[in-house]
Amino acid sequence: MDVVIWLAIAAAMIIVEIATLGLTSIWFAGGALVSAAVACFCDNWLIQLIVFAIVSLVLLLFTKPIAQKRLMKEPEKTNVEGLIGEKAYVTEEINNIKSKGAVKLKGLEWSARSENDEIIEADTEVVVKAVSGVKLIVCKAE
Repeated sequence: MDVVIWLAIAAAMIIVEIATLGLTSIWFAGGALVSAAVACFCDNWLIQLIVFAIVSLVLLLFTKPIAQKRLMKEPEKTNVEGLIGEKAYVTEEINNIKSKGAVKLKGLEWSARSENDEIIEADTEVVVKAVSGVKLIVCKAE
């Protein structure tokens, strides 16, 4: 009977992990599975509980950092965030004082302004430093 209880606990922990995807309950599912194996040979519930606690704690302490490093990647930049750091070409002289300037980036024409108020001539390669509304803030590529 103890084996069934431990397997039910393991199944519940796996369901919780699937529902949350937070790497919080999977370690306890492992502890419950080991306790289910121990329950096949030992009827003492206290020993089973101690095995559950030890195995869960060991899994939590030693494998969680490894799993997080592999699974929790930095989110991929999307939309305008992905433009920062990209190189573009000036199609219209950039002059902040005259509020004019344009660049071509990934086949699209963007309004542009200089990061440090310098005038940037047409056909110059620039790097996108920021996005302000619908304007790209750029500086000369090095």
